[in-house]
Amino acid sequence: MSADLELVADALFNNLVPDLWIDYGFKSLKPLASWYEDLLERVDFVNHWVDNGAPFVFWMNKFIYP
Repeated sequence: MSADLELVADALFNNLVPDLWIDYGFKSLKPLASWYEDLLERVDFVNHWVDNGAPFVFWMNKFIYP
């Protein structure tokens, strides 16, 4: 197992977001389970926007790290 893969495995075991994922995802202080739920909500938000046009109200937390 490579060193990077071992770091990812350790983070997953400890319910932490792996550092390699943070480089490509959004920054958060949440544990992995909550981070993943928030990721799914962000994807649903953007998909709804693509399918139905821009909303009248924007959920700003989905765009930035508060």
